[in-house]
Amino acid sequence: MKNTTLARIYPALKHPANPILKPADFPSAVHYVFNPGAVKIGNEYLMMVDAALNTTSIIFWLARSGDGVNFVPDPEPLDWPANQEYPEFCIYDPRITRFGDEYLIMYASHSHAYSGPRVGMVKTRDFRKFTRIPQASSAQPNRNAVLFPEKIGDRYVRFDRPMNQECDKADMCVSFSDDLSNWDDTTVLMSPKHGWDCHKIGGAAPPIKTPRGWLAIYHGVDDSSCNNYIYRLGVMLLDLEDPTRIISRGEMPLLWPEHDYEFIGRTPNVVFCCNAIVEPDRTVKIYYGAADTCVGLATARLDDLIELCYSKVDYADKFFKRNV
Repeated sequence: MKNTTLARIYPALKHPANPILKPADFPSAVHYVFNPGAVKIGNEYLMMVDAALNTTSIIFWLARSGDGVNFVPDPEPLDWPANQEYPEFCIYDPRITRFGDEYLIMYASHSHAYSGPRVGMVKTRDFRKFTRIPQASSAQPNRNAVLFPEKIGDRYVRFDRPMNQECDKADMCVSFSDDLSNWDDTTVLMSPKHGWDCHKIGGAAPPIKTPRGWLAIYHGVDDSSCNNYIYRLGVMLLDLEDPTRIISRGEMPLLWPEHDYEFIGRTPNVVFCCNAIVEPDRTVKIYYGAADTCVGLATARLDDLIELCYSKVDYADKFFKRNV
């Protein structure tokens, strides 16, 4: 018999083979692999990972699997299209959204032409040839852009996170576009709150359309640790017709660092995802970066993730009542 209480507290199970993708699986020049975009095309799973080289720059590298667990990297990194207007020296955190018969990829881009990250975008049909979609210039740093898988009100919709300094608090926003290049009507969707997502928040995987609303996985940063930040994942439901309206935002996190491979690495205390794959049986595969060093896999039931959006747990109240 299913323990519904535990299902709400631990809705996602981490795979016993974790980490499922490690730097040792790649050529020796790769020191870290993390924060993968992931899609399933037919019976093949593709992960587009951040690969940090011994020169410290980050590029994109593809790994493939027939079962969603055992991945084999391609012999070479992706042949990424040059940004002629703003030459990039670092790219990372790809979010892949299937849109019709194309895959649209939003990612974080750094160039010497501007200070701080900006949003880059390309499209592909086969993950071999990529076509750049120019993005209107922005005076403000921005990243964590996540494209919805369909238009809403005849407009493209994305999550993004405009920001000031890297360590400042940051809100999670929604922006709209008619052409995928110019983005406007930016609205603050939600701000950091108390607890595990008290410092910075931003989009993670492209939202999943359900009858109860858009299910969105997001990341939250907690600055309560004495020597570092802690990155966790959470969930919320958004109105299907108005993605700026939150139906419910779960108080419990979905995933958090709890194993050595998530605690120790290039950036300690991190779980961070860019895509989630929904299987025909409503299992959700969540591929996530662990400590900016390797890749883990967690699975959950879609219905449990929706239920988690309504989680309301007052830890202090439960603790003190138990100990009075």
